[in-house]
Amino acid sequence: MNQLHRTKELQQQTAEWLSAPSSIHLSNIELLRDILRWHEYRYYVQNDPLISDAEYDRLYTILQKFELEHPEIITPDSPTQRVGVGLANDFAKVEHLVPMLSLENSYNAADLLDWERKALELSALDSIEYCVEPKFDGASISLIYENDLLSRSATRGDGTVGDDITLNTKQIKSVPLSAKFSSYGIEQIEIRGEVLINKKNFKAYNEKLMEEGIPPFANPRNAAAGSLRIKDTLVVSKRNLEVFLYHVSFSTSAAPHSETGTLIKQPKTHSGMLEMLWELGFRSPKNELKVVRGINGVIKYIEEFEEKRDGLPYEIDGMVVKVNDLQLQEKLGMTSHHPRWAIAFKFKARQATSKLLSVEFQVGRTGAVTPVAKIAAVLVGGVTVTSISIHNEEYIREKDLMLGDTILIERSGDVIPQIVKSFAELRTGEETNIEFPKNCPVCNHPLFKPAEEAVWRCININCTAQVVERIIHFVSKDAMDIKNFGEANVRKFYDSGLLKDVPDIYRLDFDKIGKMEGFGKKSIDNLQSAIEQSKSQPLHRLIFGLGIRYVGETTAKTLANSVTHLLDFKNFNEEQLLALEDVGVKVAGSIHRFFHDDDNLAMLQELEELGISLKNQKKQVADNDELAGQTFLFTGSLMQLKRTDAEEMVEKNGGKIVSGVSSKLNYLVVGEDAGSKLEKAKKIQSIKIINEEDFIKMLPK
Repeated sequence: MNQLHRTKELQQQTAEWLSAPSSIHLSNIELLRDILRWHEYRYYVQNDPLISDAEYDRLYTILQKFELEHPEIITPDSPTQRVGVGLANDFAKVEHLVPMLSLENSYNAADLLDWERKALELSALDSIEYCVEPKFDGASISLIYENDLLSRSATRGDGTVGDDITLNTKQIKSVPLSAKFSSYGIEQIEIRGEVLINKKNFKAYNEKLMEEGIPPFANPRNAAAGSLRIKDTLVVSKRNLEVFLYHVSFSTSAAPHSETGTLIKQPKTHSGMLEMLWELGFRSPKNELKVVRGINGVIKYIEEFEEKRDGLPYEIDGMVVKVNDLQLQEKLGMTSHHPRWAIAFKFKARQATSKLLSVEFQVGRTGAVTPVAKIAAVLVGGVTVTSISIHNEEYIREKDLMLGDTILIERSGDVIPQIVKSFAELRTGEETNIEFPKNCPVCNHPLFKPAEEAVWRCININCTAQVVERIIHFVSKDAMDIKNFGEANVRKFYDSGLLKDVPDIYRLDFDKIGKMEGFGKKSIDNLQSAIEQSKSQPLHRLIFGLGIRYVGETTAKTLANSVTHLLDFKNFNEEQLLALEDVGVKVAGSIHRFFHDDDNLAMLQELEELGISLKNQKKQVADNDELAGQTFLFTGSLMQLKRTDAEEMVEKNGGKIVSGVSSKLNYLVVGEDAGSKLEKAKKIQSIKIINEEDFIKMLPK
């Protein structure tokens, strides 16, 4: 049945039933479901409804009534099965059938030309056909269909594992609950897509929030991502979410079991796959994409599309270029980070003008005082910007900024807002200079600025702002990783007098916390358990968590591997510190000052008394350990191991990880697409350059 004939038939039946709803009987139930699915498709995918919302609701209510009276006739893909019950527990973690990798980014024509050059070299072809489509600015999800039914939906997560959001995805009317993949001989398929809220619905929803006194969402992307994680599916169903499906990542074949038994050939191109999804009722970017041969055609289409960007009903932040031939995609393959057959082209940073209204001075955990410009609210690239960091006093002078200035701002990479310049020619004479404070804006202690630095600092260790920021850093993921703590709880506990310093984390009064709003027994148990577990974190995490200036994660590991007990550092002089791997003059001075400060030493002793391990629990290295005393550095993309896992293997077997190429490096392990580190290492004879296979062979069996 062709599409036009089907439209006429379903619309005719709709009209008949709307005029005489009593003529709908139980025997018509599957046709009624088909009609409702059809109208959902017309409304949510084609944006071309053929009946009013009220008319749809009348038919939906009839179906709902039949199913309530005869629950045995309910099918998993019935329109009534979109709305489920609220989620009682947290979202389950699920593994994607194929990892959801990031895309390599490009910002200009030269980047695209270089990308094509590599693709042509790898494919040994003279030219390649590409598919160019919008890069939607929303929340990424994957959908799995099995035997024609939607079986699972998940967020991107870390690319390998995401959150199971199947119930919430079912609330999105442009996601079919079933599709005839079997007519293509497909038994199981994984599809990637982007969840969006269009500009019109986003504006209306924010206006509703503001009327209720609730802070609005900053941009449509945040609104879409936040909606997917709401535990009440009824709330999700009211958010007017949409989905564009843009990629088939996996499929398995099966014998066709469609009504006719006829098997349709599966597409052999990416654009053909999107056409297939469209024909099966999905909203794919079929109408927005273009297939062109050669990168020059790609560049031309991107330029055309960028010009009409603001007129689109949804936000995009660039275009995606994909090799169209699926077999060629497979031949080009992928690195551990991104496919070689696709690249994202990011549009130019979005700019707008605003007024510089005032400047607030914020104090960080190291005492650095950062000026933050407060500007007249302005929408830039879908985000309402009201605050912009202006870094330091020198930056203010360089940009010639004055209070009251008209300024040009942009979102760099469509993410971080920054001031491009001020318009001095528009000044009226009422503008005033920005006065940098001489005293800390929080504790009023005199500020200090070393001659060689641009940043003013508060050096009062008891400054309230610094204490709070130090605690936030201490509990963070890369430091002591105390889950369920977070910035909001740190500030809440500090303001209520439960936290005064880092050691207070380990003597929190949970009875008092239990009386605070938002803390039930389960959340308190989880927090208490996470705090207890942090007591046995590796020493390098504790060192990083202390927030010693200039000491990052790599230096923290170096320090941890240099002592058996953290307080051993009070016996180190600066010369001994300089002898450690990757420790320079500034770093050595900072470490020495920290471990020769009586307050800091007292804090560490207090932490140890509270049960935190200050000992180095590292593996005792045997004399015949092959990696003992050897230094390693990894460059490029590893294919069998994750970089972090490989580094951990080195350290567990007595070796050390260094941060750069120097004569102190013993082994450079080279993966795919190795960069400048490889070239530098070739010039130093003592460095052994090995590949991933060689490295794995070095590990103990």
